Amino acid sequence: MNKAIDISVLDGVIKRTIETVETSKTQIFDIAESARQQGNSLKFDLHELRQEISKVIQKVDALELAYRKSRNRLVQVSRNFHMYTEDDIRIAYEEASRIQVELSIYRERENNLKRRRNDLERQLRTLEETIVRAEKLVSQMSVVLGYLTGDLSKIGEALESAKQTQLMGLKIIQAQEEERKRVAREIHDGPAQSMANVVLRSEIVERMLKNERILEAQMELHELKEMVRLSLADVRRIIFDLRPMALDDLGLVPTLQKYIQTCEERIRASIDLVVFGVEPPLRSSVKAAIFRLVQECLNNVEKHAGASSVQVKLEFMQESLSLVVKDDGVGFDLEKRMANGNSFGLLGMRERVQLLEGSVDLQSTPGEGTKVIFQIPLKI
Repeated sequence: MNKAIDISVLDGVIKRTIETVETSKTQIFDIAESARQQGNSLKFDLHELRQEISKVIQKVDALELAYRKSRNRLVQVSRNFHMYTEDDIRIAYEEASRIQVELSIYRERENNLKRRRNDLERQLRTLEETIVRAEKLVSQMSVVLGYLTGDLSKIGEALESAKQTQLMGLKIIQAQEEERKRVAREIHDGPAQSMANVVLRSEIVERMLKNERILEAQMELHELKEMVRLSLADVRRIIFDLRPMALDDLGLVPTLQKYIQTCEERIRASIDLVVFGVEPPLRSSVKAAIFRLVQECLNNVEKHAGASSVQVKLEFMQESLSLVVKDDGVGFDLEKRMANGNSFGLLGMRERVQLLEGSVDLQSTPGEGTKVIFQIPLKI
């Protein structure tokens, strides 16, 4: 006889699992953050060490030159001893010996510094690998948490849901997590790295000022100012990708015009924006959704189409809006794409349009390009 499933027990198990995963995620994040801080400290030490090695190498080169000259002087005095006094011979010998000893000391110091540098570089590589592994684990745990707190937290509904619905839910969570991961990577590789470098180099400037190396400090500050300016541009670009503030300030059409200009440079394709009618006052959510639809279509063109020409047509009518994105790229077999489960972007666009109570019609044939038609009702 089958026993009925106690939903409350399952919910309790899932809640405890969620708490454990969240705790583990926090611990792994702390490990990554600690490794990153250690890495920044190692980079600073490595920078200082490389400067010191450079100075020691210059000193060794100078001592080697001086030693060769002193040896030549000693040979000259020894061969012509009748022309020099005993004091001359003694001084020449003592000078050659002194330089030889000093050269040996600096050579040993150079070798020790290089061994220390190699050790620091190995430690830094190990820390960077640790950070990459930790970030990957955090990303995987985020997917698990999203699934647990989403579909599985309502276990009663999940047990009754169709397999395709569950799979779609997981794919959406994975897409969201990939987007978060992309933004995090952009911030880490861009502004975060630049800010870490600014901190490092500002400490160097501070030391220069303490040693009254004013000119060098001014040059370093000039480079720092340029670095901060570039970091600010990176931050603004990331913010624009997340949500263009120009949508609310300028409206949909000017924002699309600006975005398409940047896309033309990146995709290296001719993109024409054609607008019919006058843009009416639109809800913020509608403007954001339409912008994302155009963004997704152009991303697909960049990744898959290989097109040389793209047309974006936007038509404002009395009660609806029509958006058409057409390219002359390679096209694809729509049925095969859907069957293979490679329709992530298409499913995302359809879901976005459904939230606006609109419709989407996708037309594509291999070798004949792709055309996407969106019809969206306007509720002004």
